[in-house]
Amino acid sequence: MEQRISNLEKKSAQSARSVQLESLKSRMDNSVKTREEKEQNLRNRIAEIRITLNKLTDEIQIIRGKLEETEYFMKQKIKPFEKVNQKREEQITKMEEILTSQRNRIKGIEQYLNIESDLYDAKSKSDSEKKPERKEKKKLSENEMYALAKQALDQGDFEAAREGFLEIIKKYPGSGWVDNAQFWIGDAYYREKWYEKAILEYQKVIENYPRGNKVPASLLKQGFAFFNIGDKANARLILKELIKKYPKSNEMKIAIKKLKEFK
Repeated sequence: MEQRISNLEKKSAQSARSVQLESLKSRMDNSVKTREEKEQNLRNRIAEIRITLNKLTDEIQIIRGKLEETEYFMKQKIKPFEKVNQKREEQITKMEEILTSQRNRIKGIEQYLNIESDLYDAKSKSDSEKKPERKEKKKLSENEMYALAKQALDQGDFEAAREGFLEIIKKYPGSGWVDNAQFWIGDAYYREKWYEKAILEYQKVIENYPRGNKVPASLLKQGFAFFNIGDKANARLILKELIKKYPKSNEMKIAIKKLKEFK
């Protein structure tokens, strides 16, 4: 009877975790969609600002043309046009200040979106320069790729770290590094405090590499992530599972200590 109860509790826990993970995946999809919408709105704003920028540039050119005409007539009739000339110079100065301000705004937004800040440079030069770089690029070994990705993670370059670890998983799926690489992908999200995404990535370690040495750490960090988003029920469930399955691990000791914070 105790065995049946234990099995029922285990199935109930797994079912609860499955429902929670599905909910998290849905929330993540919504989060990604919201980010994409925000980025699209920013791009639309950039497009509008660029249109305004072009209009301002055209207006400045028109004003400069008129100013040249005015200067010509001033040479003919000089003094009556001095005040007009001064006003037009002031207008041009103000327009140029607005133009500079708009350019600075565009640069700030483009830096946020990782878009090239120079609006007028041709792209052909960068395309021609990239090809020889690819030819000269040294082919890295599996260990070198792992070391570089881990270095990027330690230095806080989380995006580069994730890309590096993901490349290892794709290129060397049978490697002894893959479970570690998958764990560090989750850890990169955890360090960015994107806990929902971290939970899903840690789950890949648990499901895809159940015999790997990173399963206890994945359970521990998954429990921490649930705790950090305020889901103490799932956090407690996962930490207890860790304690039960890996009673001799260092992570078990940390889990016991963490559970005391729930009281």
